Amino acid sequence: MTANVRDNVTALLARWCSGSAEDEGRLLAIVERELRQIAAAYMRRERLDHTLQPTALVNEAYLRLIDNRGIAWENRAHFFGVAARVMRQVLVDYARKRRALKRDVLRKGNLSVSDVVDPAGGGDIDVLARDN
Repeated sequence: MTANVRDNVTALLARWCSGSAEDEGRLLAIVERELRQIAAAYMRRERLDHTLQPTALVNEAYLRLIDNRGIAWENRAHFFGVAARVMRQVLVDYARKRRALKRDVLRKGNLSVSDVVDPAGGGDIDVLARDN
C-alpha cells in the first residue's frame, strides 16, 4: 500500500466515524483485500473442515466493526489491528458455539456414559475402575 493510500485510509476512517455512508463504501473497497489476507492467514491455522471461508470471516468481522462507530481510529494500523482482533474473536465464538453444540448433542443424543450396560449383567459400571 502506498503512502498516499495509507493516508487516504486514515482520512476515510475519520470521516466514517462521523457517519459518512459514502466514505464507508470507499473505505471498504480500499481495505477489503488486506482484510481478506488477514482472514486467510487465520483460516490457514484452523482445522481443515472449517465451514467458514475467509470472505465470510471478513464479512462477520466487518459487521461487528460497523457496530462500533464510537472507536476513535488513530490510523490504518490501528484499524487493521482491531479488525484482526475482531476476526480472531469471531473464530473463538464460532469454536465455542461448535463445542456447545457437540456437548448438547452428547447430552441429548442417543448414548451417554450412564446408558452403557454392564455386559456381565451387573449394576452400574464404575468407568474409572474399568480403566485401571
